[in-house]
Amino acid sequence: MKLGKFTLISLSDGTFWLDGGAMFGVVPKVIWEKLNPADELNRIELGLNPLLIQTGEKNILIDTGIGDKFDEKFKKIFRVDKSQHLLNSLGNIGLKPEDIDIVINTHLHFDHCGGNTCVKEGKIVPTFPNAKYVIQKGEWENAINPNERTRASYLKENFVPIEEAGQLELIEGDVEILPGIQVYVTGGHTKSHQVVFIEAGDKKAVYLGDLIPTASHIKLPYIMGYDLYPIETLEKKRELLPKAISENWLLVFEHDPKITMGYLEEKEGKFLVKPIQE
Repeated sequence: MKLGKFTLISLSDGTFWLDGGAMFGVVPKVIWEKLNPADELNRIELGLNPLLIQTGEKNILIDTGIGDKFDEKFKKIFRVDKSQHLLNSLGNIGLKPEDIDIVINTHLHFDHCGGNTCVKEGKIVPTFPNAKYVIQKGEWENAINPNERTRASYLKENFVPIEEAGQLELIEGDVEILPGIQVYVTGGHTKSHQVVFIEAGDKKAVYLGDLIPTASHIKLPYIMGYDLYPIETLEKKRELLPKAISENWLLVFEHDPKITMGYLEEKEGKFLVKPIQE
């Protein structure tokens, strides 16, 4: 997908399944299961869709999927399907891990940063040896010091080795990473969750992370039970979605298994996503 001077490529690190009720919060199953059918354990399929931004000079990767450092118990609980792998996805377009210059993590939950690190010669090391990893300072602090509710989502092997390797770059607040590429702190899902805006002339795209994880979550009250600050999520959706329509933003969904990119429309007072062909 061309966006002005940028090339955007939706990658894949496979799929996994999470509890449908947790994914849709207060929305009843009889409503959400119409478009998101659940399995016998009430789990729904979710994509793992990192985004590659090519500027012509730099390769920037937004989130890194779930990785492959998990055991069979983890794989069974989350029904992880690694028939597609982030590194293979990069290899298909001629890139090696060494070619990635910047990794931006929206936040540090295991399904967004699992591919940050890998096992090499029995040691966990950064997957992308030449990249700086850009993370919100508040997110880092919460990940390093999780509480009883958040501990299961923050697996330190996904991010501590980055600091040990000297590749960590902590930022605070809304920051321009490169001309035309800016992170914007939304909160909501976690206190310091961030989305990424890509802007070229009058064209703009936004990688939504877990603010709006799938196209099914476009509706304002469709907010995950996983969100630590759901009212913040609601406020940010209310703020950003009208702009997405008026400014014709390209929306990039991290967890939708079918729709990775689309434009937003409003019909009869309802938000609808019009997918694009990739």
